[in-house]
Order: sequence, then C-alpha cells, then structure tokens
Amino acid sequence: MTPAKLSIVICSYNQAPFLARAIESVVGQQDCRRDEVEIIVIDGGSTDGSAEIIRSYADRLDYWVSEPDRGQSHALNKGFGRATGDIQGWLCSDDVLEPRAARTVLDYFRRNPGVRCFYGDAWLIDEDDRIVKPKKEIPFSWFIWRYDYNYLPQPSTFWTRDLFEQVGGVDENLSVSMDGDLWARFAELTEIKHERVYLSRMRLHQDQKTQRLLRESVETQNRITARYGVRHDRVLQRKTGFLLAKAMRVGWKAATGCYR
Repeated sequence: MTPAKLSIVICSYNQAPFLARAIESVVGQQDCRRDEVEIIVIDGGSTDGSAEIIRSYADRLDYWVSEPDRGQSHALNKGFGRATGDIQGWLCSDDVLEPRAARTVLDYFRRNPGVRCFYGDAWLIDEDDRIVKPKKEIPFSWFIWRYDYNYLPQPSTFWTRDLFEQVGGVDENLSVSMDGDLWARFAELTEIKHERVYLSRMRLHQDQKTQRLLRESVETQNRITARYGVRHDRVLQRKTGFLLAKAMRVGWKAATGCYR
C-alpha cells in the first residue's frame, strides 16, 4: 500500500488562545497537495470563542464540529470515525506541527511499507511559541517505557488506519494517558519505529492538561504498565526497575547525542 492521505484530528476544548496556531500549522503544511492532508477538528462545545475560530477556517477543513462530548478520548474517536486517510495522527489544540511534518510522514510510510507506527522528535515551546528545548528521543524500548515513563511525543507519533482499527481505537474510559495506553496496545501488535526528525512542537503552559491532572496521569500510567508486568505493590522491585530504566534511557540519549 502506498500511503495517499494523512488524517489529522485536532481535539480541543476551551483553548482559544492557541487553537488558531494549531489549525494554521496543519492547513499550512508545505509540499503537500490539498488532497494529501485531511483535517478534522473536534471541539467539545467550548464557550471561549473557539467555535468562531474554527468556523473561520471552515473552507479549509474536511470536517469540524463544536458540541458537548464525553471528553478527549471520545472526541478523538469521533474524529477518527470521520477520517478517511490511510495514515493517522492527532494534534492537541495547544501544540503545532512542523511545516513539513505531513510530507515527512507520508514519505516515511511510503518508503517503509511494513511499518505500522512510528514517532519522531519534538520541540518544547512556551506560550509565545519560543523554543524552550528539544525533545530528542531514543528508539522504543518496552522495558524503559514501562519502568521509566511514556516518552513518545504524542503529536509526533503516527500510525496506519488499520492498526488503529485493529486495537479498537482510543479507550474512552481514560481522561488522561490515553496516548500511552494506545501506544502500548499498538506495541502488542507491531514494532514501533523511531526516526530522528522533528515533527511537532509541544507547548508548555500553566493550564496544560497533563500538568493540571498530573496525579491522575501517573495513576493511570501505573494501571497501564501493571497490565504489562510492572508490580507497583512491590516497592523494591518497582524502584529497581525504575533506576535501571532511567540509567538506560539517560545513557542511551547521551550516547546518541540527544542532549546536544
């Protein structure tokens, strides 16, 4: 299969200060034809003017809606249910794609027809789009992922439509860490690949969901990793695994130039 279209779902709720930048980063993708990038925006019925922002881009979107939903995971499944592309990814409305991300992703899957999921690197930016630091990553390691943390940059991760459908989509019971849960279910079925290329910019700000719900995120990630053999009730075993995974991750990143 030669990938012909990338579907990007932008999920949003009351993120008007950043929403236009997210949409612009997708509609402005360079070196792609209009029919190669499908743009779907799912807003959860925002009350901060987000609907008006989305409406101003309506002629450049393939589908959009602003209505109450059951949370981010439900919104994502709604969006992917509308998607027709053979390659998929999602963008939270406070993040942005790199200008040639779509071209890079489509070309990668075309060159590697056996790959079903891959991720690149990301930049961390502040509220004013200034770069804070790079997030260069290492290849996927089950051990490091389970015992250290979910280090795959979500907006820089892409997959095939058939893989998403095979695992049953995003778990709508999760309000946080739904990306980590999805990667884990992908990894049960296929090898997740990594490429040293910047594909997105992840925004750091005081209202960031992962920071506001940090405790819930940690608890959810712990439940996910417990499915794959991590015994959180055995403190010494868990700490030993964490220290080993952290040492492996830091050493691997240092050896491959991730800190430069």
